[in-house]
Amino acid sequence: MAEFYDDELEAIKRKKLAELQRRLQMEEELRRRQQEEAARRDALLRAILTPKARERIANVKLVRPELAKIVEDNIIALVQAGQLQPPVDEETVKKLLEAIYERTRREPRIRIKRK
Repeated sequence: MAEFYDDELEAIKRKKLAELQRRLQMEEELRRRQQEEAARRDALLRAILTPKARERIANVKLVRPELAKIVEDNIIALVQAGQLQPPVDEETVKKLLEAIYERTRREPRIRIKRK
């Protein structure tokens, strides 16, 4: 009887271990793909942007990473669509930042609840 439980326990352990290994492989593959995508994206931006423009986006990324990502996405899309010609300079990046900031900015709301 104890042997049956030991065999069953071993089977459960093997199954759990296989599941953990499979999950770990999937996570590692996802991480690797994300790193490759980030490397491709950085190389593309390096080719498109001037050094000053890259510096400007890096500074924005420190404060508002989501805004920097939106600007990078827009620059890549505009260049691929042929609406923007490389190299993209700092002034163009400033204009894009300003336009996107205006669209995504939220006005602060102050609510006063009276009792």
